[in-house]
Amino acid sequence: MKKFLFLIVLILVSRATSFAQQDSILRILAIGNSFSEDGIENYLHELADAADKQIIIGNLYIGGAPLALHVENATKQAAAYSYRKIELDGHKKTTEQVSIADALADERWDYISFQQASPLSGNYTSIETSLPTLVNYVRTIVGPTPAFVYHQTWAYQADADHEGFKNYNNDQLTMYRAITAASKKVNKLGYFKAIIPAGTAVQNGRSSRIGDHYTRDGYHLQLDYGRFTAACTWFEKLFHLDVRQIAYKPASVTSEQAEIAKRAAHAAVKKPYKVTKIKL
Repeated sequence: MKKFLFLIVLILVSRATSFAQQDSILRILAIGNSFSEDGIENYLHELADAADKQIIIGNLYIGGAPLALHVENATKQAAAYSYRKIELDGHKKTTEQVSIADALADERWDYISFQQASPLSGNYTSIETSLPTLVNYVRTIVGPTPAFVYHQTWAYQADADHEGFKNYNNDQLTMYRAITAASKKVNKLGYFKAIIPAGTAVQNGRSSRIGDHYTRDGYHLQLDYGRFTAACTWFEKLFHLDVRQIAYKPASVTSEQAEIAKRAAHAAVKKPYKVTKIKL
Protein backbone atom coordinates (compact mmCIF):
# COMPACT_ATOMS: atom_id res chain seq x y z
CA MET A 1 0.00 0.00 0.00
CA LYS A 2 2.85 2.37 0.89
CA LYS A 3 4.56 1.59 -2.40
CA PHE A 4 1.31 2.32 -4.25
CA LEU A 5 0.88 5.67 -2.49
CA PHE A 6 4.51 6.54 -3.15
CA LEU A 7 4.01 5.75 -6.85
CA ILE A 8 0.92 8.03 -7.03
CA VAL A 9 2.83 10.86 -5.33
CA LEU A 10 5.74 10.36 -7.73
CA ILE A 11 3.42 10.56 -10.74
CA LEU A 12 1.71 13.71 -9.41
CA VAL A 13 5.06 15.39 -8.73
CA SER A 14 6.29 14.41 -12.18
CA ARG A 15 3.17 15.86 -13.80
CA ALA A 16 3.43 19.04 -11.76
CA THR A 17 7.09 19.42 -12.71
CA SER A 18 6.29 18.80 -16.36
CA PHE A 19 3.51 21.40 -16.26
CA ALA A 20 5.77 23.91 -14.52
CA GLN A 21 8.44 23.39 -17.17
CA GLN A 22 5.87 23.80 -19.93
CA ASP A 23 4.39 26.85 -18.24
CA SER A 24 7.81 28.54 -18.12
CA ILE A 25 7.90 28.75 -21.91
CA LEU A 26 7.08 32.17 -23.32
CA ARG A 27 5.16 32.02 -26.60
CA ILE A 28 4.95 35.07 -28.86
CA LEU A 29 3.02 35.32 -32.14
CA ALA A 30 3.21 38.32 -34.47
CA ILE A 31 0.53 39.15 -37.00
CA GLY A 32 2.87 41.10 -39.18
CA ASN A 33 5.07 41.48 -42.21
CA SER A 34 8.76 41.95 -43.02
CA PHE A 35 9.18 44.37 -40.11
CA SER A 36 8.11 41.66 -37.65
CA GLU A 37 10.55 39.37 -39.48
CA ASP A 38 13.29 41.91 -38.74
CA GLY A 39 12.13 42.22 -35.16
CA ILE A 40 11.62 38.70 -33.85
CA GLU A 41 12.83 36.05 -36.30
CA ASN A 42 16.52 36.76 -35.73
CA TYR A 43 18.49 36.79 -32.46
CA LEU A 44 15.52 36.92 -30.07
CA HIS A 45 15.61 33.18 -29.50
CA GLU A 46 19.37 33.31 -28.97
CA LEU A 47 19.06 36.13 -26.43
CA ALA A 48 16.42 34.17 -24.52
CA ASP A 49 18.61 31.06 -24.57
CA ALA A 50 21.57 33.04 -23.23
CA ALA A 51 19.35 34.19 -20.35
CA ASP A 52 18.19 30.60 -19.67
CA LYS A 53 14.70 31.49 -20.85
CA GLN A 54 12.53 29.31 -23.04
CA ILE A 55 10.71 30.84 -25.97
CA ILE A 56 8.62 29.85 -28.99
CA ILE A 57 8.28 32.48 -31.71
CA GLY A 58 5.66 32.66 -34.46
CA ASN A 59 5.34 35.18 -37.27
CA LEU A 60 2.34 35.36 -39.61
CA TYR A 61 4.09 36.92 -42.59
CA ILE A 62 2.87 38.77 -45.65
CA GLY A 63 5.39 41.25 -47.03
CA GLY A 64 4.20 44.84 -46.60
CA ALA A 65 0.87 43.80 -45.07
CA PRO A 66 -1.11 46.67 -43.47
CA LEU A 67 -3.67 46.19 -40.73
CA ALA A 68 -6.48 46.52 -43.27
CA LEU A 69 -5.23 43.44 -45.14
CA HIS A 70 -5.06 41.42 -41.91
CA VAL A 71 -8.68 42.40 -41.22
CA GLU A 72 -9.70 41.32 -44.72
CA ASN A 73 -7.89 38.00 -44.32
CA ALA A 74 -9.49 37.43 -40.92
CA THR A 75 -12.96 38.17 -42.31
CA LYS A 76 -12.46 35.80 -45.23
CA GLN A 77 -10.54 33.25 -43.12
CA ALA A 78 -7.96 33.38 -45.89
CA ALA A 79 -5.05 30.95 -45.76
CA ALA A 80 -2.80 33.71 -47.05
CA TYR A 81 0.18 33.69 -44.70
CA SER A 82 3.66 32.27 -44.57
CA TYR A 83 3.78 31.02 -41.00
CA ARG A 84 7.33 31.12 -39.68
CA LYS A 85 7.80 29.33 -36.38
CA ILE A 86 10.92 29.07 -34.27
CA GLU A 87 10.53 26.08 -31.99
CA LEU A 88 11.80 25.65 -28.46
CA ASP A 89 15.08 24.20 -29.72
CA GLY A 90 15.67 27.12 -32.10
CA HIS A 91 14.72 25.18 -35.23
CA LYS A 92 12.79 27.30 -37.71
CA LYS A 93 9.93 25.87 -39.74
CA THR A 94 7.93 27.67 -42.42
CA THR A 95 4.44 26.59 -43.42
CA GLU A 96 2.69 28.23 -46.35
CA GLN A 97 -1.01 28.98 -46.82
CA VAL A 98 -1.90 29.39 -43.17
CA SER A 99 -4.78 31.48 -41.84
CA ILE A 100 -4.74 33.71 -38.78
CA ALA A 101 -7.09 31.31 -37.01
CA ASP A 102 -4.80 28.36 -37.80
CA ALA A 103 -1.80 30.05 -36.22
CA LEU A 104 -3.75 31.23 -33.21
CA ALA A 105 -4.78 27.64 -32.54
CA ASP A 106 -1.25 26.26 -32.98
CA GLU A 107 0.05 27.24 -29.52
CA ARG A 108 -1.15 28.54 -26.19
CA TRP A 109 0.25 31.98 -26.93
CA ASP A 110 1.30 34.29 -24.10
CA TYR A 111 1.72 37.36 -26.31
CA ILE A 112 0.21 38.34 -29.65
CA SER A 113 1.71 41.28 -31.51
CA PHE A 114 0.02 43.70 -33.90
CA GLN A 115 1.59 46.36 -36.10
CA GLN A 116 0.83 48.69 -38.95
CA ALA A 117 2.65 48.56 -42.30
CA SER A 118 5.63 50.91 -42.31
CA PRO A 119 4.29 53.56 -44.76
CA LEU A 120 1.25 54.00 -42.51
CA SER A 121 2.94 53.45 -39.15
CA GLY A 122 2.71 57.14 -38.29
CA ASN A 123 -0.84 57.53 -39.61
CA TYR A 124 -3.08 56.98 -36.60
CA THR A 125 -6.27 57.27 -38.63
CA SER A 126 -5.28 54.23 -40.68
CA ILE A 127 -4.49 52.36 -37.49
CA GLU A 128 -7.71 53.12 -35.62
CA THR A 129 -9.76 52.22 -38.70
CA SER A 130 -8.60 48.59 -38.67
CA LEU A 131 -6.92 47.74 -35.39
CA PRO A 132 -10.03 47.39 -33.16
CA THR A 133 -11.63 44.98 -35.65
CA LEU A 134 -8.52 42.83 -35.83
CA VAL A 135 -8.02 42.87 -32.06
CA ASN A 136 -11.64 41.85 -31.44
CA TYR A 137 -11.40 39.06 -34.01
CA VAL A 138 -8.30 37.63 -32.36
CA ARG A 139 -9.78 37.96 -28.88
CA THR A 140 -12.88 35.96 -29.84
CA ILE A 141 -10.58 33.10 -30.85
CA VAL A 142 -7.94 33.11 -28.11
CA GLY A 143 -10.10 34.22 -25.19
CA PRO A 144 -8.94 36.47 -22.35
CA THR A 145 -5.57 34.92 -21.54
CA PRO A 146 -2.94 36.08 -24.09
CA ALA A 147 -1.63 39.60 -23.64
CA PHE A 148 -1.57 41.86 -26.69
CA VAL A 149 1.43 44.03 -27.58
CA TYR A 150 1.88 46.64 -30.28
CA HIS A 151 5.07 46.75 -32.35
CA GLN A 152 6.29 50.33 -32.78
CA THR A 153 8.27 50.19 -36.03
CA TRP A 154 11.10 52.48 -37.15
CA ALA A 155 11.49 55.48 -39.40
CA TYR A 156 13.18 55.13 -42.77
CA GLN A 157 16.77 56.04 -43.50
CA ALA A 158 17.19 59.72 -44.43
CA ASP A 159 17.94 58.91 -48.09
CA ALA A 160 15.30 56.16 -48.46
CA ASP A 161 13.54 55.95 -51.82
CA HIS A 162 10.46 54.14 -50.46
CA GLU A 163 7.25 55.57 -51.93
CA GLY A 164 5.71 55.71 -48.46
CA PHE A 165 8.40 58.14 -47.29
CA LYS A 166 6.44 60.87 -49.08
CA ASN A 167 3.82 60.55 -46.35
CA TYR A 168 6.38 62.20 -44.06
CA ASN A 169 7.87 64.72 -46.50
CA ASN A 170 10.82 62.36 -46.98
CA ASP A 171 12.07 63.38 -43.55
CA GLN A 172 13.24 60.81 -41.00
CA LEU A 173 12.50 62.81 -37.85
CA THR A 174 9.04 63.73 -39.14
CA MET A 175 8.36 60.03 -39.67
CA TYR A 176 9.79 59.03 -36.28
CA ARG A 177 7.72 61.63 -34.45
CA ALA A 178 4.59 60.54 -36.28
CA ILE A 179 5.25 56.90 -35.35
CA THR A 180 5.77 57.68 -31.68
CA ALA A 181 2.70 59.92 -31.60
CA ALA A 182 0.62 57.15 -33.16
CA SER A 183 1.95 54.47 -30.81
CA LYS A 184 1.20 56.73 -27.81
CA LYS A 185 -2.42 56.89 -28.94
CA VAL A 186 -2.51 53.14 -29.53
CA ASN A 187 -1.25 52.61 -25.99
CA LYS A 188 -4.25 54.54 -24.67
CA LEU A 189 -6.79 52.33 -26.45
CA GLY A 190 -6.70 49.83 -23.61
CA TYR A 191 -6.04 46.73 -25.72
CA PHE A 192 -2.32 46.41 -25.16
CA LYS A 193 -0.17 45.34 -22.25
CA ALA A 194 2.89 46.93 -23.81
CA ILE A 195 4.31 48.88 -26.71
CA ILE A 196 7.48 47.30 -28.13
CA PRO A 197 9.55 50.44 -28.87
CA ALA A 198 11.75 49.09 -31.66
CA GLY A 199 11.36 52.35 -33.56
CA THR A 200 12.82 54.36 -30.71
CA ALA A 201 15.61 51.80 -30.21
CA VAL A 202 16.66 52.19 -33.84
CA GLN A 203 16.49 55.98 -33.58
CA ASN A 204 18.61 55.79 -30.42
CA GLY A 205 21.13 53.65 -32.27
CA ARG A 206 21.34 56.21 -35.06
CA SER A 207 22.63 58.75 -32.53
CA SER A 208 25.74 56.60 -31.98
CA ARG A 209 28.82 56.15 -34.15
CA ILE A 210 26.83 53.82 -36.35
CA GLY A 211 24.85 56.81 -37.54
CA ASP A 212 22.12 56.53 -40.15
CA HIS A 213 23.19 53.07 -41.33
CA TYR A 214 20.56 50.97 -39.59
CA THR A 215 18.86 49.66 -42.73
CA ARG A 216 19.94 47.54 -45.65
CA ASP A 217 17.71 49.19 -48.25
CA GLY A 218 16.46 52.36 -46.60
CA TYR A 219 13.70 50.70 -44.55
CA HIS A 220 14.38 47.04 -43.68
CA LEU A 221 16.87 46.63 -40.86
CA GLN A 222 20.54 45.95 -41.43
CA LEU A 223 20.91 42.19 -41.03
CA ASP A 224 23.36 42.14 -38.13
CA TYR A 225 23.43 45.01 -35.61
CA GLY A 226 20.16 46.41 -37.01
CA ARG A 227 18.15 43.29 -36.37
CA PHE A 228 20.03 42.69 -33.13
CA THR A 229 18.91 46.10 -31.83
CA ALA A 230 15.28 45.22 -32.49
CA ALA A 231 15.67 41.77 -30.92
CA CYS A 232 17.24 43.31 -27.81
CA THR A 233 14.22 45.59 -27.49
CA TRP A 234 11.77 42.70 -27.78
CA PHE A 235 13.81 40.65 -25.29
CA GLU A 236 13.91 43.31 -22.60
CA LYS A 237 10.25 44.18 -22.99
CA LEU A 238 9.03 40.56 -22.95
CA PHE A 239 11.25 39.18 -20.19
CA HIS A 240 11.66 42.33 -18.07
CA LEU A 241 15.40 41.75 -17.90
CA ASP A 242 18.15 44.29 -18.57
CA VAL A 243 19.52 43.22 -21.95
CA ARG A 244 22.80 44.99 -21.17
CA GLN A 245 23.47 42.21 -18.67
CA ILE A 246 23.14 39.46 -21.29
CA ALA A 247 26.50 38.40 -22.69
CA TYR A 248 25.22 37.08 -26.01
CA LYS A 249 25.97 38.83 -29.29
CA PRO A 250 25.83 37.51 -32.85
CA ALA A 251 29.21 36.52 -34.29
CA SER A 252 28.73 39.01 -37.12
CA VAL A 253 28.27 41.93 -34.70
CA THR A 254 31.29 43.67 -33.18
CA SER A 255 31.56 44.23 -29.45
CA GLU A 256 30.99 47.96 -29.94
CA GLN A 257 27.96 47.41 -32.18
CA ALA A 258 26.49 44.98 -29.63
CA GLU A 259 27.03 47.50 -26.84
CA ILE A 260 25.29 50.19 -28.88
CA ALA A 261 22.40 47.84 -29.70
CA LYS A 262 21.87 46.87 -26.08
CA ARG A 263 22.11 50.43 -24.79
CA ALA A 264 19.76 51.67 -27.51
CA ALA A 265 17.20 48.98 -26.69
CA HIS A 266 17.42 49.49 -22.93
CA ALA A 267 17.01 53.25 -23.28
CA ALA A 268 14.00 52.75 -25.57
CA VAL A 269 12.28 50.54 -23.03
CA LYS A 270 12.87 53.24 -20.41
CA LYS A 271 11.77 56.09 -22.70
CA PRO A 272 9.72 54.64 -25.58
CA TYR A 273 8.70 57.94 -27.16
CA LYS A 274 11.89 59.96 -26.88
CA VAL A 275 15.34 59.63 -28.44
CA THR A 276 18.20 58.92 -26.04
CA LYS A 277 21.67 59.74 -27.35
CA ILE A 278 24.02 56.75 -27.24
CA LYS A 279 27.50 58.01 -26.38
CA LEU A 280 29.55 55.45 -28.28
